[in-house]
Amino acid sequence: MLRITSCLLAILVLGPAMMPQLVAATLNPSLLPQVEAATFEVVAAKPAHDPLTYARPLPLDLIPYQQRTDKYYSIGTAFAIGPNRYVTAGHVLLAGLNSLWGPPALRDDNGRVYTIARVEKFSLRKDFAVFSLVKPPARSATLPVNTHPALNQTVYAVGNALGTGVVIRDGLYTSNTPEQQDGEWKWMRFSAAASPGNSGGPLLDKSGKVIGVVLMKSPNENLNYALPISEVLNAPPHLAVVNRRMMYQFDLIDSTQTGTFKAKFALPESLADFYATFLRLARSFEDSQLKSLLAKHPDKMFPNGSGSERELHSVASLDSLPVLLVRDNTGVWGRAVKQGRTIQLGKNGYLASGAVGRDMLFHLRKPDGLPAAKLYGSPKTLAHLLLKSGFAYRNFGSDHIKVTSLGKPMLVKTHTDRWQRHWQVMIWAIPFANSELMVLALPVPDGYVGIVRMPVPAARQHDYLINLEAMTDFFNVAYDGTLAQWKDYLEQEKLLPAALKHIRIDADYNRNFHYASPRVHFSFTTAVQKIAPDSDLTLGFSFFRSHGKVVWGVSDIYVSTSFYDNDWINVERHVKPSPDLGGSFKSNWNDIAHHRHPFDGVARNDDDVMKITGVVASPDKDPSVLYTAFYARSGEHPQKMMKSRLDLLMKHLKVTESGKCLLASRLHPLQVHW
Repeated sequence: MLRITSCLLAILVLGPAMMPQLVAATLNPSLLPQVEAATFEVVAAKPAHDPLTYARPLPLDLIPYQQRTDKYYSIGTAFAIGPNRYVTAGHVLLAGLNSLWGPPALRDDNGRVYTIARVEKFSLRKDFAVFSLVKPPARSATLPVNTHPALNQTVYAVGNALGTGVVIRDGLYTSNTPEQQDGEWKWMRFSAAASPGNSGGPLLDKSGKVIGVVLMKSPNENLNYALPISEVLNAPPHLAVVNRRMMYQFDLIDSTQTGTFKAKFALPESLADFYATFLRLARSFEDSQLKSLLAKHPDKMFPNGSGSERELHSVASLDSLPVLLVRDNTGVWGRAVKQGRTIQLGKNGYLASGAVGRDMLFHLRKPDGLPAAKLYGSPKTLAHLLLKSGFAYRNFGSDHIKVTSLGKPMLVKTHTDRWQRHWQVMIWAIPFANSELMVLALPVPDGYVGIVRMPVPAARQHDYLINLEAMTDFFNVAYDGTLAQWKDYLEQEKLLPAALKHIRIDADYNRNFHYASPRVHFSFTTAVQKIAPDSDLTLGFSFFRSHGKVVWGVSDIYVSTSFYDNDWINVERHVKPSPDLGGSFKSNWNDIAHHRHPFDGVARNDDDVMKITGVVASPDKDPSVLYTAFYARSGEHPQKMMKSRLDLLMKHLKVTESGKCLLASRLHPLQVHW
């Protein structure tokens, strides 16, 4: 994500108001009419339609009357310096990028609104824009300029302070300070008060002449910054200059990268064409920064390097709440998620949520009776179920109103990640906040898993989206569902990940179950465990090496009598740890390889559940991969019975994977039989 290392590009947008009469205790009253006529609010039209629906009527009466009845949002200030020639801050003009509100316009003290025609000059780094209007005010007024102001004189900051209309506040022009990037020019520093909304307004001397453009506040002291008006006047005509150093960050690693967004393009352009050109350049820069950052240290990016070894040798998690792989400050990659709430949806459905950084991870188990095709084909249905968690709401003071529907998404597309998993990408507009909600949803047998990010500033859509899409390469989850849900899911062939392409599942209810992949085959009958439509099948996926490359594949197969029962069988893949992995990795492998307890075929009681585990013979004399077979049953049961069930499972279990290759298999692409 882009982080600006000099002045702000985003502004705080507050409620609008009509402009009151300008008041200043020390400015010559004779100058007020001219200053008033030449200074404008920069406004954006409120959305005419709100696609969201809410849990109850919005308490709009809690909003001050002036803000509630105004058709516009105030976003900044602008002023005239010549006939049909207006100046504002560059970041105020950029507030219209990809905006869900109307494009920026000017409003005078009588409430008349003027449409911007063309952008004539622009600088991202110096943060100014010069533009014309389609139809300028009939009462034309301009502010004179002073390009050589003296230090320590009284100055006046004129602007739309805090969205309350244009006011004048006095102070001193105290000093100059070099701009942060390379000292190409000097900022003016002044003590006159400035608030959000002042951006783009004029800084006047005691004669009412413009000496600077008010831009930003000092972060550490009560001094504010303005760009000398000479920098605006002396800038090349008919040119947009983009030259800004920015820090780029990817959420899952602690490294950052600093790059320079640098470009030039010819002006004048209409406001719409200016935005289109700027967005094209900005998005190209964002793409290059993300690509460069991820390629910066390839030996440290998962799945490469020693920091990846723990994950590549870890067993699969059978937890249906997804995780993201995150690199810590020691360079080690690990699974991360902060467990959140679980909301019951009825009919065995639920929504489990967790968090990693700013993002919500979720697992949506669809209610019984909701067909997979309807869920996967209906963004509205997905949004309706996700919103039951209450993560989206609208604030009115201390009152929080839940959003219950998002309306139609503004974008729906597919993203295929590094591991050939097919994600459904959906973006909804949140017009009242000029922001968006992004959902990247991965179809799984019992519903969806995925990532939610909100709020996303509308202007930053591309930047946020490419980062979220890149994060999918570091996403992992178990695929879980009843056998009936698996049948429904596997019929959606276009949604299936490549890892399921050569897996065969046969479920003959009340008779037998069979699983086969190029790595392992096994089957069992009802003599071992019940097989029914509500029996639960979980495929645990992990990242591991195979034939010299890292793959994402099934390394744990878990079949239980139902979603809630403690009777289950399990076939699990184990990898010999690399030499640098000691401790539990080494001891666990040695226990398996030497058939030590609990891998010795001896039953044990664990909280009134009997468990027994055996090790499956490997085709290798010195195996680097071993499989275990596990059987569990509720209650107290004798060793003989438990061993007989384990033997029946192991009798029909064959490992077809060796350390050197996958043995010849007659498997065809994915086959499912019920």
